[in-house]
Amino acid sequence: MRSKRRLRWAVIPVAITLAVVLAGCTQAELHGYLPGFIEGEAPVTNHTERVAGLWVTSWIVLLAVGVVTWGLLIWAIVVYRRRKGQTGLPAQLRYNMPIEIFYTVIPLILVLGFFAFTARDQAAIEQPTANPDVKIEVFAKQWAWDFVYPDAVEGEDVWSTGVQAQDEPNADRGTVNQELLPTLYLPKGQTVEIALQSRDVIHSFWVIDFLYKKDMFPGKINYMYFTPEREGTYAGKCAELCGEYHSLMLFNVKVVSPAEYEDYLESLADQGNVGDFGEEYSRNSNLPGTTPASAEEEGK
Repeated sequence: MRSKRRLRWAVIPVAITLAVVLAGCTQAELHGYLPGFIEGEAPVTNHTERVAGLWVTSWIVLLAVGVVTWGLLIWAIVVYRRRKGQTGLPAQLRYNMPIEIFYTVIPLILVLGFFAFTARDQAAIEQPTANPDVKIEVFAKQWAWDFVYPDAVEGEDVWSTGVQAQDEPNADRGTVNQELLPTLYLPKGQTVEIALQSRDVIHSFWVIDFLYKKDMFPGKINYMYFTPEREGTYAGKCAELCGEYHSLMLFNVKVVSPAEYEDYLESLADQGNVGDFGEEYSRNSNLPGTTPASAEEEGK
């Protein structure tokens, strides 16, 4: 009884301390220091909260497992240490059935739990959006990005094409000129479908603050579905080693109001960036289902 009372009195201050600490957490701390969260602001997309929740919960569970494991290790070291004057080996035990079952069942439950929650969240994130408000095609190439907005202006495709990151003039080496980076525009509050394609080798489309990325394979189209919920400019990059200038394969994403988005599309049309700018500009002419160019065409 006395030991139970001591334990109870020990738990109360620990619980109070945890409550105070958690109550004082910032948005960054509550979301595991992941990017994309600002105090008092909406998440960047409708999926970022879900991804952060999976991340933070997983780390809490793993930390609890670590605390138990460290505690058992320290307890075994202290309780079963060699005492002064002891010689020889301690009594040897072949096995302990309850402990063997514990060491088998608990990891199995953890693995199944992580798998189940990950599969649940992945299914929700990957769920196609029926009749999205905006459809965009993103083409990755060594070492930049092309963005195509199908049927965006009077039923015509408009597009922007980019080059790899350029150094900022009169600045320290490695300082990127942000104005020259390829920029993808998205309308806030509208559902978006992005078709991801590669013009040459494997790439990966990663907007850091979106907390999600997806690979881009030659000859295959992958899709992303989400709704931008906070205006701003967000950094993106290729997350798959794709050649010599992989580190310069950068881009930006600008989430703007629907009116600004329409104005931007009109500006692309005014620049003459109108018409088909899709797969025909890809470098892969030897993929299944394609017709190799004739000798005469190659000569041209």
